[in-house]
Amino acid sequence: MEKTKTQNKELTSEEQKAEINFKTDWQYAASPESTDHIQLKKKYDLFINGKFVAPAKPKYFDSINPSTEEKIAEVAEADEADVNKAVKAARDAYKGKWSKISASERAKYMFRIARIIQEKARELAVIETMDGGKPIRESRDIDIPLAAAHFFYYAGWADKLNYAVPGKTPKPLGVAGQIIPWNFPLLMAAWKIAPALATGNTVVLKPAETTSLTALKLAEIIQEADLPPGVVNIVTGAGKTGSLIVNHPGVDKIAFTGSTDIGKLIQKSLAGTHKKYTLELGGKAANIIFEDASIDQAVEGIVNGIFFNQGHVCCAGSRLFVQESVFEIVMRKLKDRIATLVVGNPLDKNTDIGAINSKAQLDKISEYHSIGLKEGAECYQPACEVPSKGYWFRPTVFWNVSQASRIVQEEIFGPVLTVQTFRTIQEVVEKANNTPYGLSGGIWTDKGSKIFKVSGELKAGVVWANTFNKFDPTSPFGGYKESGIGREGGLHGLMPYLQY
Repeated sequence: MEKTKTQNKELTSEEQKAEINFKTDWQYAASPESTDHIQLKKKYDLFINGKFVAPAKPKYFDSINPSTEEKIAEVAEADEADVNKAVKAARDAYKGKWSKISASERAKYMFRIARIIQEKARELAVIETMDGGKPIRESRDIDIPLAAAHFFYYAGWADKLNYAVPGKTPKPLGVAGQIIPWNFPLLMAAWKIAPALATGNTVVLKPAETTSLTALKLAEIIQEADLPPGVVNIVTGAGKTGSLIVNHPGVDKIAFTGSTDIGKLIQKSLAGTHKKYTLELGGKAANIIFEDASIDQAVEGIVNGIFFNQGHVCCAGSRLFVQESVFEIVMRKLKDRIATLVVGNPLDKNTDIGAINSKAQLDKISEYHSIGLKEGAECYQPACEVPSKGYWFRPTVFWNVSQASRIVQEEIFGPVLTVQTFRTIQEVVEKANNTPYGLSGGIWTDKGSKIFKVSGELKAGVVWANTFNKFDPTSPFGGYKESGIGREGGLHGLMPYLQY
């Protein structure tokens, strides 16, 4: 393909200096989101049977703000007695009021929860950012609106389940045990609770130990919505608490989002039991730029797919494949765009990249950075300043990497992008599919026929075309291979919670 003069132009030394000065001689004025309007307790207990109750053993752990390393609140750690109590409450609620009220009444509760989430959106967004480290723009514009949207959407399905499975009589399973990760705390809670309630099940939910606060704020919303006691129970804790839920004989369904290693352990634990399960696990998404793509649009999509979320999504576009003929211009534009990204206070509305969620996750990302350098890859990081306190990692691009490289094959879960080149469709499909994962992918081209051909050959549950990381409650999401089993979202998200 013939390149434009602008694309071929080599910058003179004076132009390079001007470009560098443009990038470094100005700054946005700080625009921090206020925290005066939020209400947080110093200590949070477990939410069981419609009330906040102290754990059987007085154990609490700290919830830390990853951008400042300061304690936000203390959160209860549930043990076996607490999980037993929560499951019993869920079972009693299932056999009692929740199974006896009409589907349209269930929907009314869910609509009420959705509306309260909208009313408290500003407060929830700030807490999500403080607790998780993600930029306020993402919490405000994506996480919280989508959480409300999931409750609205599934509320609409509650009295239409016979249409979901025509010719059959769908029934709920009973008690659903749900375990969610730290990257989308409130959204993942809504993602799982909403379809469970719409189908008539009751819930025992465990949020991630590093991001429990918005789930506990959701418990307060559930109280405000006057949901019958025991329909939703939220128990906090670490991996042991999650294991107690998975292995509890009173749980009929497990929904887990998290790492592939933990997902495999859950599969083994559930083998031979009556429990249904869905697992949404790791990913190593391939983003493919063809030479006929709109390069500027594609570069912005790449940045959005891996850096704006700190790479903290399992579907992050962490592998980039660029057709050889446009490799140089893509790399130049990508570096230029990354150099403008603002890394810093997640509550600042100008911030593009916030804090890494925890010290443990930062250590993992740093380890993979060292692995990439040892493997001989070329590396680019912008020379931006980061705060002295907190957990930070600059956006990073590796290229000249081999297909067998660990940073290409293994999930890093951080703002780290690997770049490889290709010549033909067959070559890039083989490279994109050559990983244990199969969660998502992206294609950038102006040819519709190419979109259909490549998306049909990629072994990925979701493939975006000329965009990336777009979510909607009406659309199913899930993966193949080691990225999990089952689907969440849309009509497909109802099925794992039904028997028929």
